[in-house]
Amino acid sequence: GTIIYADVFKEARNPSYILKVDFGPDIGVLKSSAQITKLYTPAELLNTQVIGVVNFPKKQIGPIQSECLITGFPQTDGAVILARPDKPVPNGLRLL
Repeated sequence: GTIIYADVFKEARNPSYILKVDFGPDIGVLKSSAQITKLYTPAELLNTQVIGVVNFPKKQIGPIQSECLITGFPQTDGAVILARPDKPVPNGLRLL
């Protein structure tokens, strides 16, 4: 999917962003909380394609309900490097 909204999640216990990700017409726009603040700013995240898991149950995280999981690689210092395609792909395309 493509990140269409990113902002600081002020109510989160750990530094996080609230993301809205467009997963195409079949899945739609889903909301997520992501602890990716060490390496990315909200402005850098806009229009970035990411790999997300959309078939998990929704999870309440403070005042928001997370509807998908954005994937990444955790580093020893706690930073997370996003897992994302290296070339543009259609939103909603399944990962094989």
